[in-house]
Amino acid sequence: MPTAPTPRDILATLVAFDTTSALTNLPLIDWVQDFAESHGAAVERVVDETGEKAALWITVGPADVPGYVLSGHSDVVPVAGQAWTHDPFQLAEVDGRLYGRGTSDMKGFLAVCLALLPEMAAAPLARPLHIALSYDEEVGCLGVRPLIARMRDRGLAPLGCFVGEPTGMEVVTGHKGKHAARVTFRGKACHSALAPSGVNAVEYAARFILHVKQAADALAASGARDPLYDVPHTTGLSSVVHGGTALNIVPDLCSVDFEFRAIGADDAGALARSAIAFATETLAAEMAGRDPSCGVEIAPLIDYPGLETAVDSELVTLAKRLAGRNGHAKVSFGTEGGLFQALGDVPAVVIGPGSIARAHKADEFITLAELDACAAFVRRLIADSRAG
Repeated sequence: MPTAPTPRDILATLVAFDTTSALTNLPLIDWVQDFAESHGAAVERVVDETGEKAALWITVGPADVPGYVLSGHSDVVPVAGQAWTHDPFQLAEVDGRLYGRGTSDMKGFLAVCLALLPEMAAAPLARPLHIALSYDEEVGCLGVRPLIARMRDRGLAPLGCFVGEPTGMEVVTGHKGKHAARVTFRGKACHSALAPSGVNAVEYAARFILHVKQAADALAASGARDPLYDVPHTTGLSSVVHGGTALNIVPDLCSVDFEFRAIGADDAGALARSAIAFATETLAAEMAGRDPSCGVEIAPLIDYPGLETAVDSELVTLAKRLAGRNGHAKVSFGTEGGLFQALGDVPAVVIGPGSIARAHKADEFITLAELDACAAFVRRLIADSRAG
């Protein structure tokens, strides 16, 4: 059997694949599948409808009993416009730090899992270990959904899922859910000297933005609280606005991208739908009353559930034992953990090497010590899953 490279070696290979979400991930998927199969793992590929993206379900050990999932995504965010001092797609090591796009988020975790595949195969395992490798997590947690559906179709019911997003190997039991959409206001253009005869799409968009802001302010002032989050309440905001062409033209088009991120006590979807109803009913009716050609259009952007795993659950207890930690936390950023829980009925914990504070920015890095800590966690999971 081929000698397995180290996590650092595999991380260098993974970083060299530019898997920005707008691009295909198939070269990386091909490499991972070949690597996993060469070490005796069973691999199933789940291809998207375009044929340009694929996910992998990798299994080591007996497939007919419940086991644990190690979950990660293959895609990374763009590097355009960022001032990198290292080639983002060429791993660079400086003083124990490994620089490159995706090192923390989250190819470092995947590199550890792949490097330990030979140890999984040699164990032997009484319970299987699965590696779930998805795509398009960064643009809405898209690729894990068909992967979970395939898992359910196969009748698999894993005992739990460890999502390897960067938490500094802290045990994370929850994250916020998110609902985002684009609201486009279609008004009526005219010369600004005749402004009352037009329908100003930008002004109606501004009223919508104010509505979202007021809802967010109310949540911040008197909404439900969860002190485990760094931002302990549900948030809402408008973040991208496009409208208008010239100062002397009443604008006939303006779009607003907005979102709500909700703690477990709130429903991000319900909050977003309430804001959308204000746009499609109150504002749209007023616009159409001024000119029947005017109105509002809605385009969904991102929708994923939050994660809430009971802190006294068997999975959380196991995660703490494997990590050598007693504490737990929650994070405001989204992960695929909520989808494993909601769509797959699989309890999930988020735990992985690196820091989310380094993700999505120039000179992203992970340390060799962080990879070692993750490897220790996975080795303890292998030992816990061994026969005998």
